[in-house]
Amino acid sequence: MLWIKSLHIIFMVTWMAGLLYLPRLFVYHSMSNDKIGIDRFKVMERKLYFGIATPGCVLTLVFGMWLWIGYGFSGSWLAAKLALVLLLVIYHIICGKMLFQFKIDANTYSHVFYRWFNEIPVVLLFGIVILVVVKPF
Repeated sequence: MLWIKSLHIIFMVTWMAGLLYLPRLFVYHSMSNDKIGIDRFKVMERKLYFGIATPGCVLTLVFGMWLWIGYGFSGSWLAAKLALVLLLVIYHIICGKMLFQFKIDANTYSHVFYRWFNEIPVVLLFGIVILVVVKPF
């Protein structure tokens, strides 16, 4: 099970890297005015979302479920962690919708919005890590 736990952590780091960087790209994309820059951001965002963040998400969930099956459901801390992971999955899906809006040049948000939006996965990550390590309840 330690191999499974290791893979779960590795893919969680991969997923989080994508979720932390993608909204930062959205910040710069929303500030960009030239076609070359806009096209470059579209490519970078698509590759990050579909090549790194989404596989990281799927594999994090697969190995997390494998751990859940192997260790069993053990305490309220795990229910709270799963709730935060669900919020992270929803955040991931919202990022995909925003990616599509940028793809069709229909973004309606400012760079300031994306700067704040970028903080959501940080807060969720803090909560998830504290719940897993401390197991407060």
